[in-house]
Amino acid sequence: MKQKAVALKYDPEKGSAPIVSAKGEGHTAQNIIKIAELNDIPIQKDEDLVEILSKVELDKEVPPEMYKAIAEVFSFIYKMTKK
Repeated sequence: MKQKAVALKYDPEKGSAPIVSAKGEGHTAQNIIKIAELNDIPIQKDEDLVEILSKVELDKEVPPEMYKAIAEVFSFIYKMTKK
């Protein structure tokens, strides 16, 4: 099974929900993760969530039915960064 990754971007001034800013598998997934690591962006490993988010089109907001899962991601990030 190839490695998959999805990157989210959230700007409350531009939208009400996070958007999928990058996604891919294999080499592309490795690049997404490498860029996150180089920029000290927290990474949460959740294969089920990645699978669901990978179905969202690039530059589209995460649909409301995914908000609970995304809230868990932001809670994880807050705990790691206190931001």
